[in-house]
Amino acid sequence: MTDLVFPAPAPTTLPVAGSTAAFPVGRVYCIGRNYRWSVDEQARPREMPAWFMKPASAVVPAHGLLPYPPGTADFCHEIELVVAIGRGGRDIDPALVEAHHIWGYAAGLDLTRRDLQQQAKRAGGPWEAAKAFDHSAPCTRLVPAEVCGHPRQGAVWLAVNGIERQRADVSDLMWPVAELVAMLSRSVTLAPGDLIFTGTPAGVGALQPGDIVSGGVAEIGQFSMTVGSAHAQNHSPSPTSGDSP
Repeated sequence: MTDLVFPAPAPTTLPVAGSTAAFPVGRVYCIGRNYRWSVDEQARPREMPAWFMKPASAVVPAHGLLPYPPGTADFCHEIELVVAIGRGGRDIDPALVEAHHIWGYAAGLDLTRRDLQQQAKRAGGPWEAAKAFDHSAPCTRLVPAEVCGHPRQGAVWLAVNGIERQRADVSDLMWPVAELVAMLSRSVTLAPGDLIFTGTPAGVGALQPGDIVSGGVAEIGQFSMTVGSAHAQNHSPSPTSGDSP
């Protein structure tokens, strides 16, 4: 056995609804624009949406304190249906995705430092600073597909301090889950443990310290978190356990 120069970090995991088991998180893929944000947009764009990644360590349980990240004055929420992969593959047939590759579902937040994202867009640079920071992908407990089935409809919603900001329906996804999974598998070999954030509805907005942000996906899960102080010292991400505008 090869000696490690320091102990390997504990794996990132998410709890499983109705079970003492935990789901080991691998990679985190986030889909870009996948809902219509205005009536002028095409219901079905010709091109598949773009995608980007967050580290597994960005995934944390969606409850309790939501730390306000450093380096931003525009910390934004994006509620999403999250898909958990249980069996990997390359060039997956969309018709086989649900039956053979999806392990379960969760509700999650793709949190964004919007000002840094806009700077990156203007400069033609990467989005990592805007998307891949600590605690940037809170998720609810995962619900196994054998329990909840594969959602075709159901509300996707988010409120801040009790005032609703985002609402859509799973049926409003411009590219359905099976096609998103198949699309990703044509670019990378998917593996068990991968999470896919499937895109956010219109209504994304900024969060302020002290805000209570709540949301969820019908029949899958819901959450409530309180945004921490912008001046608080962030802790390292928890090892246990979300195309923007």
